[in-house]
Amino acid sequence: MSATIAIIVFVVSYFFIMTEKVNRALVALSGGVLFLLTGIYDFEEAYTHYIDWNTIALLFSMMVLVSITKKTGLFEYIAIAFAQKVNGEPIPLLVGCAILTSVGSALLDNVTTVLLFVPIVLTLTKLLELPPFPYLLTIIFSANIGGTATLIGDPPNIMIGQAVEHLTFLSFIVHLGPVVVVLFILMVSGIVLLFRKHLQKNDRQVDKMMRMDSQHYLIKSPMLYQSITVLLMTIFGFLLHPVFHIELTTVAVCGAVLLLLLTDKESSAEKVFGEVEWVTLFFFIGLFMLVGGLEKAGVIDELARGIMWLTQGDLPNTALLILWTAGLFSGIIDNIPFVAAMIPVVKEFESYGMANLDPLWWALALGACLGGNGTLIGASANVVVAGLAEGANQRIPFVRFLLYGLPLVLISLIVSTIYVYIRYLLPFQQGL
Repeated sequence: MSATIAIIVFVVSYFFIMTEKVNRALVALSGGVLFLLTGIYDFEEAYTHYIDWNTIALLFSMMVLVSITKKTGLFEYIAIAFAQKVNGEPIPLLVGCAILTSVGSALLDNVTTVLLFVPIVLTLTKLLELPPFPYLLTIIFSANIGGTATLIGDPPNIMIGQAVEHLTFLSFIVHLGPVVVVLFILMVSGIVLLFRKHLQKNDRQVDKMMRMDSQHYLIKSPMLYQSITVLLMTIFGFLLHPVFHIELTTVAVCGAVLLLLLTDKESSAEKVFGEVEWVTLFFFIGLFMLVGGLEKAGVIDELARGIMWLTQGDLPNTALLILWTAGLFSGIIDNIPFVAAMIPVVKEFESYGMANLDPLWWALALGACLGGNGTLIGASANVVVAGLAEGANQRIPFVRFLLYGLPLVLISLIVSTIYVYIRYLLPFQQGL
């Protein structure tokens, strides 16, 4: 009975999130409250087990860092300097944004990267009078694809890396990097082909931009140097995560608190907190509660065990079914609890006599990370970009995103299927 209630509440909530008739944070929180009222879980369980406070704290900390840094004019400076380098050409600008976002997502994590890049892109599109949607779409897709390549790029990879000791930072790059490069090229090519007619150069705005002095936008006060220093220290801390094993959230919180202390006289904490995207944070809380209800009711576990039953422990079939199931469901529910449910299931395949589970881990990572491009709530980066865009009065419609995201996911899964089969499953079937 609890599983039926959980599915109904989730589907109804998802419908209202898609229609966007009611604020998405209110919808998600309402769904979570219904789970509390129906006894699916109690408040303590929701608070301690299902709401991922590490993600909430990481998002909040990065929003604080970005909010303070934004006051220094650094983003405007970077945006203008970057646009001048490509002479204001819309397509090179889009390709440049895609490359920077994907590399940043691989080296940091995709949520942090979009928090840093979205303000720059919104500034650029406004300055050059370009439609922001293609650029925001590119940032989301690039963040999720780029984050797939490394252990720290996307939360599912972090979870898999922590569960399987022999999968190192280098392992993820070696095994996932090649297919990520192929998918990135296909994605950028597709975006350019689809939007090339809309990405027209405005000569008047470009001339105006080329005459600008990017240095003029920098407010050269102590806050500028403090912001840059703390931001770089935070990014450096992220990069050293595989070495010192300090949690990314801890690094981000330390950076945010340090910058708040250093800049309190120039920008009070009250003002900074007022600029935080609270709607986005509460939407995440509600979304975690919604998915937590499915998890508590056993829906996600049953899905995972269903995969196990269908394949009967056959490695090729299991790997491909995990890839497609993770890819399709990650666009509907958050990929974090799905991967959490799948990790012990994949480990159980050792009892079927599978000596090498690595193909299953790579299939799970590819499906979960790439599937996040399917919908506007499929991955954390998507939700963050949508929140930042809405704050700048550039709302991304759920259905419009779906029209581009779903085809990309299908293409990504087809390419990943070919890659996984040729690299891992074909040698296995040939007994190599």
